Amino acid sequence: MADDASAYGNAPLTRMFEYNAWANGRIIDACRALADAQLDLPGSATFGSIRSTLLHVVYAQYSFLARLDGRAQDPRSVSPVWPGFDVLGGVATETSAALLTAAAALVEDTDVVLAYMGKTYRYPTSFFLTHALAHGVEHRTQIGMMLAQLGIEAPSLDGWEFAGFAGLGKEV
Repeated sequence: MADDASAYGNAPLTRMFEYNAWANGRIIDACRALADAQLDLPGSATFGSIRSTLLHVVYAQYSFLARLDGRAQDPRSVSPVWPGFDVLGGVATETSAALLTAAAALVEDTDVVLAYMGKTYRYPTSFFLTHALAHGVEHRTQIGMMLAQLGIEAPSLDGWEFAGFAGLGKEV
């Protein structure tokens, strides 16, 4: 993966979305072995249960992609039904790859015009990409906290862990 980002127009931003895809995969894989009762246990100071937070973090990526196209929402992101881990992982892979492609294409920050509740707004493309990154970090952290409350070790989603995975940081 270390050389993947260099194949894109905006390699630094692309690297950040490689991290997003990696972290989504790690948190989903960490939750696969959970029992339904653990997935549905309400979390405190979080978005909701682990299951609802996983659904939200993955399916919300459809909305970030829609906003990049000037659409306020994508119908796939609204109240999705639990599809199982295989489908959830596939959606995470699909939407993470699409966000990565959008990040790679961002050479100059263009505006997105977005209609919302009868008004029209103008946002820089970079805002929606920033929002997508921050959103994922926030909710994956919440899931990690809920796993810890269950006595389950959450996967490390630290940047250093990603660097090792991606083959970054060679000794000189």
